[in-house]
Amino acid sequence: MADTTTDLGTDLGTDLDKRVLRNAFGRFATGVTVITTVDPAGVPVGLTANSFSSLSLDPALVLWSIDKGSSCIDAFKEAEGFVVHVLASDQADLSTRFATLANEERVQGLSFRLNKRGIPVLEGSCARFECRTAAIHEGGDHLILVGEVEALETSDREPLLFWGGRYRTLEPSGETR
Repeated sequence: MADTTTDLGTDLGTDLDKRVLRNAFGRFATGVTVITTVDPAGVPVGLTANSFSSLSLDPALVLWSIDKGSSCIDAFKEAEGFVVHVLASDQADLSTRFATLANEERVQGLSFRLNKRGIPVLEGSCARFECRTAAIHEGGDHLILVGEVEALETSDREPLLFWGGRYRTLEPSGETR
């Protein structure tokens, strides 16, 4: 496949240019997360995000971003904390559930426990980070949430990946470290 270059200029006002940009961003393989919190009334909410990243080891910080148009943005803006669940390779259905269902339907029927902040903790992820909201920053059409990691759990499960608009899984390369 040939390399292509597209000059987007400074005005991304057209749908075509936004699609080109989105497709280019999609060339970066990411993990898939479900991030949960509770709204001010204590109702569990969550969403699927692939914008998660480690930020700092000392102090232990992570970040992720939420679209300003998200139906659960107010809950995350007002929450004391959140839980990031790094999904395992067999959890694509959980990702789809939190990406497509209405807020009130996302956790219905799911088995979860509540952490010390009353935030839903889902089972089965390959990593989980329980965070206190440390900062919220503007970031274009998104807000960037920074969390201080208060607790974490990991497993040896393979991660769910997202690349080129589709879920993917790891394929061993045969190399060892």
